[in-house]
Amino acid sequence: MQGLTSHPYAYPALEVLHIVGIALLLGSLVLLELRVWGLARDLPLCPLARLALPVTLAGFGLIVASGLLMFASQPAELLANRAFLIKLGLVQLAGLNAVWFHGRDSLDRCDGLARAQTVLSTGLWLAAIASGRWIAYL
Repeated sequence: MQGLTSHPYAYPALEVLHIVGIALLLGSLVLLELRVWGLARDLPLCPLARLALPVTLAGFGLIVASGLLMFASQPAELLANRAFLIKLGLVQLAGLNAVWFHGRDSLDRCDGLARAQTVLSTGLWLAAIASGRWIAYL
């Protein structure tokens, strides 16, 4: 992607979009996960989920779109970067955890396993973010 690497503001702009996507995804997830843990019981869980999940998906979409464009600018370097590969694995695990969470109707159950899944979710996303930051240094 010659245009992306030749324009001085293109790649930094994509990084900003990537960070905005991360903020949308993680912010909305954490709010919903805190509610699953019993905080803010006066907020009904289902309406909160109807608000949070589209924001989470929009954030994820922004992450994927900006990430693919950044990847296209230097695929060989990124595929050789251990932090990048770890990040991809963590994102995949976070996605599988989300499928498991919603597949077992954890929002309806709000049981111990649902709470454990939210801890796993937050941990995986934070680890993916940390791995993403390490890409520039490895």
